[in-house]
Amino acid sequence: MESKSQKYNCMLKQAVALMEGENNLVSVLSNISALLHDSFPENFWWAGFYFVKNDELILGPFQGPVACTHIKIGRGVCGTAWKEKRTILVADVEQFPGHIACSTLSRSEIVVPVYVADKVWGVIDIDSTQRSAFDGKDQAGLESLAVVLSEKIKSIPNF
Repeated sequence: MESKSQKYNCMLKQAVALMEGENNLVSVLSNISALLHDSFPENFWWAGFYFVKNDELILGPFQGPVACTHIKIGRGVCGTAWKEKRTILVADVEQFPGHIACSTLSRSEIVVPVYVADKVWGVIDIDSTQRSAFDGKDQAGLESLAVVLSEKIKSIPNF
């Protein structure tokens, strides 16, 4: 059985292959959200992206049930990760102050900022229906993906 770290290494290689030669950002992020969702079906109930636009996060490509479309800076897990410019791992979303309940089925969450030109460009958001679904291996794997995505985004003309 493959370890979580091995699964992340495989997923990262697949992500790089999916991005190679592609210059349409929506296509890239759509495939990456599907890859995330399919790579960890036991934990990744919702996997997707939010983009910074003006003073809020706007919903981007994702896999899973419907989601919140606008999130203000500092609100919920995504807005807090953006404001604090750091990964936030939440074992129980019901205990997170100001959690935005897009679905009552969400139990835990991890949000990883994606940086472009030293600014938070957006976030990777992953939700699980299980409490304590994410750990340091998820954080390391998703932060590695964020770095690869950042490089890809910078290479896309007129992103």
